[in-house]
Amino acid sequence: MQNVYSVSWVNAYIRDMISQDFLLGSLYVKGEASNVKYHSSGHLYFTLKDGQGSMPCVMFAGNRGGLKFRLEEGNKIVVLGNVDVYERDGRYQLYAKEITLEGVGLLYEKFEQLKRQLEEMGMFDPMYKKEIPPYIKRLGVVTAPTGAAVRDIISITKRRNPGVEIILYPALVQGDGAPASIISGINALEELGVDVMIVGRGGGSIEDLWAFNEEAVAQAIFSSSVPIISAVGHETDTTIADFVADLRASTPSAAAELAVFEREEVKLRILEIQKRLQALMEMKIERERTRLTARAERLFALSPKAKLNEKRMSLLHMEERLESAMDKRLSDLKNLLALYAGKLDGASPLKKLESGYAFLRDKEGKRISHIDSLSVGKELSLYVTGGFADVTVTKLYKEKLQKAD
Repeated sequence: MQNVYSVSWVNAYIRDMISQDFLLGSLYVKGEASNVKYHSSGHLYFTLKDGQGSMPCVMFAGNRGGLKFRLEEGNKIVVLGNVDVYERDGRYQLYAKEITLEGVGLLYEKFEQLKRQLEEMGMFDPMYKKEIPPYIKRLGVVTAPTGAAVRDIISITKRRNPGVEIILYPALVQGDGAPASIISGINALEELGVDVMIVGRGGGSIEDLWAFNEEAVAQAIFSSSVPIISAVGHETDTTIADFVADLRASTPSAAAELAVFEREEVKLRILEIQKRLQALMEMKIERERTRLTARAERLFALSPKAKLNEKRMSLLHMEERLESAMDKRLSDLKNLLALYAGKLDGASPLKKLESGYAFLRDKEGKRISHIDSLSVGKELSLYVTGGFADVTVTKLYKEKLQKAD
């Protein structure tokens, strides 16, 4: 016999063959839902069928978070998933990851294709994103002239900064003419020179939001010289415009918050900066005042006037010391002079005369102090108290005088 294989081996082989097939790894399958069963475990079991065949399907509980409707019998749906073999039963089935109603599924597939195409072209690259100016004067809005979106944008803008001018381009945001109307609005506001643009609308189904998934609209947003904030639908809605725009806002209200600065907040920031500048200026002035004072003191110390004053004071001190020294010297000399005067006075012939003594001089003015200097007939001058007299020696007596006791 030729090789004989077990059932489980064949099932495993077939599973391996299917798992290696790229197409079966991720594909969209459309059909009508039947045999729908929500299991207590959270898993969803159903059969997908068309006029010629059927396919068992399962969506595990972990993937049901993205299911936005309750699957019912007879729903025309598109299922995204992978085909695999359940080895125990030896049958293949579709493991669903996403389930959308048929029309929505086709649009979603188209959305994914365009998204991949534009991403490959680089239109989502952050390097092309323009910065949203922090302080604007003119806000351009491309949206429907009525509805919650425009009311929210106007209300929030006026609340945050009444001075911002709002220029509304009333565009169609749904239907066949919507893409052309949105593009015209972007071009018109760009011509008017607004500072930033909000392009968007309120929430809706994927069909309602489809105008913002058109390639022409994406190209207009990408090519605009004015920064654009995309604000389409609710927070969970995502469009091609969101990826191309310079900034994506979850809602039109959030877009207004991002585009328009809070005037009161800016006032507070200005006051804070003013206080900081005032404090820095005062600190700088005080520092410079201290530095100036130090330099003034140094300059005063180096000033010729200060030097002159210093020398003048030194001279005054020297003058005082000199005067004091001179006074002392004069006092000492006066005392010495008085002493010498007293001694001189004591040795003065006049003093002797006043004591009863006489003083002799010859005619030549020589003092006669010894008998040997005299001769008979010699003329002399005799000085006594009160005057003098001329005398002539008539007789000489040489005797030894006795000292008085």
